[in-house]
Amino acid sequence: MLYVEILGNLPEMAQGEVRALLEMASPEFKIIERDYLFLAVKGDERAFPFLNRLGLAHEYGRLLFSAESLEELYSKAENTEWEKYIQGTFKVDRETMANCSHRVEDVERKLGALISKRGFKVNLSSPDTLIRVYCGKKLWVGVRERFFKAKPFNERKADQRPFYKPIALPPRVARAMVNLSRARREILDPFMGTGGILIEAGLMGLRAYGVDLRKDMVEGAKRNLEYYGVKDYVLKQGDATKLKELFPNKTFEAVATDPPYGSSATLGGRKREELYEKALSSIYEVLDGYLSIAFPAQFNAEKVAERIGFEVLEKYYQRVHSSLDRYFYVMRT
Repeated sequence: MLYVEILGNLPEMAQGEVRALLEMASPEFKIIERDYLFLAVKGDERAFPFLNRLGLAHEYGRLLFSAESLEELYSKAENTEWEKYIQGTFKVDRETMANCSHRVEDVERKLGALISKRGFKVNLSSPDTLIRVYCGKKLWVGVRERFFKAKPFNERKADQRPFYKPIALPPRVARAMVNLSRARREILDPFMGTGGILIEAGLMGLRAYGVDLRKDMVEGAKRNLEYYGVKDYVLKQGDATKLKELFPNKTFEAVATDPPYGSSATLGGRKREELYEKALSSIYEVLDGYLSIAFPAQFNAEKVAERIGFEVLEKYYQRVHSSLDRYFYVMRT
């Protein structure tokens, strides 16, 4: 068993990202329970290489057990083979979630004392093993495998890149979009802009293909990819509605993209809805797999996509600001 603690800003999308990565790891792996921002997962270490790609998560680890009460927690802890999970020193750390329904103020001290009686040494400043207790509707005990620090994501925000444009997806969301596309080897972004989605894809070890109508964007995206150490990419100046011409005899396993939201009369010489529909048709022609895409809420993406031939699998709502509500969609050819 495993656990994942997801972020709270887009929790449904975060859960979908976890589900997609588990699906890629093994058809047997799945989320079996959610307790606020805590996901209990059926899976094992085979999922680790995929969960390491997570964007909308705080951490993941091995889930040891759950309990309905503190008494049950301590009883199960007494019968846990801690030597299987603790390497070197340890520390017990508590996460009190918004729906915590137990009095857990003393759980770190009591559980730590119980474990230390078994011969393990406590280190509160730099432990080798971090034991996590989550308090929600239930109590959950696990061992952290990986924590996703905010700093690396912050260093890849739009205003930190050599080529900067203010309108760009946050890196964590861009990464989640790549993961929702189930990309294993490569990905295409036909509206790449400054390259935010491709940066995240490249850092995961995927080959990044990008298209933009503007020459300055293509050159700027290249600068950004090189700056973050991404070397395996193909960038082209061209029209997202004519992908088959740009990539003759090429089929992509995954596409992730964030088309422009301009609400003025034209975008690249076309009305917004016309551009979206033509782009969806163009993507359909070169895709054999999954599409992760964002559209403003006013656009009836499901109706248009299904008419083209896509199967719409998932949609996640986000209110960005007073003038923009959008949905993130996952579709399949």
